[in-house]
Amino acid sequence: MNKRIIVALLFFLLFIIFLPSHRFAEEKKEEPIYDKRMALYKKTESLTQIPWYFIAAVDQYERQIHKDLKEDQIISIRIPQEIWFGPGNQSMDMEMIEVFNGKGKDGNGDGKADPNNGEDALLTFATMIQAYGHNEEDFKIALWEYYKRDLTVQTIKNTARVFKEYNSINLTERDFPVAINYNYTYRSTWGDRRGFGGKRIHEGTDIFAGYGTPVHSTTYGVVELIGWNLYGGWRIGIRDIFNIYHYYAHLSGYQEGIEIGQIVKPGDVLGSVGSTGYGPPGTSGKFPPHLHYGMYKDNGYSEWSFDPYPYLRKWERMARDNR
Repeated sequence: MNKRIIVALLFFLLFIIFLPSHRFAEEKKEEPIYDKRMALYKKTESLTQIPWYFIAAVDQYERQIHKDLKEDQIISIRIPQEIWFGPGNQSMDMEMIEVFNGKGKDGNGDGKADPNNGEDALLTFATMIQAYGHNEEDFKIALWEYYKRDLTVQTIKNTARVFKEYNSINLTERDFPVAINYNYTYRSTWGDRRGFGGKRIHEGTDIFAGYGTPVHSTTYGVVELIGWNLYGGWRIGIRDIFNIYHYYAHLSGYQEGIEIGQIVKPGDVLGSVGSTGYGPPGTSGKFPPHLHYGMYKDNGYSEWSFDPYPYLRKWERMARDNR
């Protein structure tokens, strides 16, 4: 075999050996967005000593109130330009920002404080919190000074508690609000007219089931309200980590130990189906037993009811798949 053929074969073998590492190597799977977020929260915690779950809760809240976010956007915190740059300034130069008493910080080490950069936004907000201190009460004060809204402060605080409790931000599991191994029926009833107490619309879906059927939490969240209501009878309200208030009404009673401020997860038993309401405390039996389930969205300024039926259908399928 002549030398040309031998050299050609050697080059071919080397090509085959090294080619997979360049062209045909398996592509590295993209890091899940929750992992990317958590890495940035932990990095910011190491720089400021503000617990990651405080930082994550603020970012989670802002993710729910901005309508123009990209689907793959990692960080959602937006700080007003006058706070970021300082009045009259538009420069991202750190020295200029300091001259104009701006708050913007360089979180990614590129020498600029860019309000559209997630790392910069996280460090800036955490530094603003840091100025008030590092404990939960300091965090509450810092949030009030920034948002000037009690519900926002409470929502972020509760979300931080949930993240801390489960040491995770990837909390996407759901459950159906009544135990699926019991008999029940429901249809879309949101927006139907109601007459008791004056003309109004039905702000939820009625799930008809027998007395005593267990009622479950559909989501991760914190119990915000519990007790009697003229229309809803014995009811319970839970605010979840997506700024959504979940309303369970007409219960026959509560699960032992359920109280305001309690952290719940999907599947936790809250109480049982009944027919309470439409009168003073204890009124029952004015309609067939059912669970009224409502959902209310908060956008940082106001709160409104929306149709839970499509979500119930999805969560019902998820609950059956997980049996």
